[in-house]
Amino acid sequence: MRPVIELAGVEKSFKRTAVLRGATLSVPEGCVVGLLGTNGAGKSTLIKCLLGLLRTDAGSARVLGEDAWNLSPEVKQQLGYVPQEAQFYAWMKVRQIVAYWGTFYRHWDRAWVELLLDRWELPRDRRVGPLSPGQQQRLALVLALGHRPRLLVLDEPMAALDPIGRRETLGSLVDLQNEGDRTTLFSTHILSDLERVATHIAILAEGRIACFDELDALKDRVKRLRVVSESDLPLSFSVPGSLRTERSGRQALVAVANLDDALLRSLRETWRADVLVEDLNLEEIFIELSGRGRSRTADLAAQSTLGE
Repeated sequence: MRPVIELAGVEKSFKRTAVLRGATLSVPEGCVVGLLGTNGAGKSTLIKCLLGLLRTDAGSARVLGEDAWNLSPEVKQQLGYVPQEAQFYAWMKVRQIVAYWGTFYRHWDRAWVELLLDRWELPRDRRVGPLSPGQQQRLALVLALGHRPRLLVLDEPMAALDPIGRRETLGSLVDLQNEGDRTTLFSTHILSDLERVATHIAILAEGRIACFDELDALKDRVKRLRVVSESDLPLSFSVPGSLRTERSGRQALVAVANLDDALLRSLRETWRADVLVEDLNLEEIFIELSGRGRSRTADLAAQSTLGE
């Protein structure tokens, strides 16, 4: 089966600033993919290239089997998109803009839309302009979900929502995903929300997809090791394949991208050390894999928190 999303060597620059530098990603059907990256990493640019809103400078971007820049009306009917800042006709009432939007889709599900309007307490007879940012964000989500898209792309959809709104939105995404043939690409900085619904994680760093894997697999292999040796560890102490190493006297804190039994055995035998394996949450995994942790090797002072 052809992937729903196919990016191969995508490059995009604005004037002389390169944003995407060969981004490659292949997403199978039925996934909820969390797209992570620091501010300015190029997440919105990647999404716009994927949807044909920006033309790539090099490489290829394909959606549902078609070139992103030349999507057919049939494929566009299967896409849902929520940008960072949704824009509406401010003078229209909620019910008017919902009715207007629905005319563009052959499979607009009125009953589903009415359920979402009730669930998210959107006032049908109020004009859109005076709505709060959170209400406008909810309305954008309703419009993106109303035709039950095969591919749903969300660019920071939770930024203006309160915790209750975020939970309700996640519940609706789960309802849609349970239909079995839907795919979601979800960019957000609220990683605790993403951790509840994502099946896969893609990390964008330095213009490339630095990591793409199932969330459970990431949690199984990316770990923090707390090493306590019988004697002081040398300045040259290192662990093959480590993401980050902090050393203080007999102790070291090491983040590794691929933990296995052989690595643990080697550490214990080579350094005559006790090694404690610590699980990481998604935020901690992102920090380590994106290279935003502390320096790869740091000789900490005696008051280091490693000993606390």
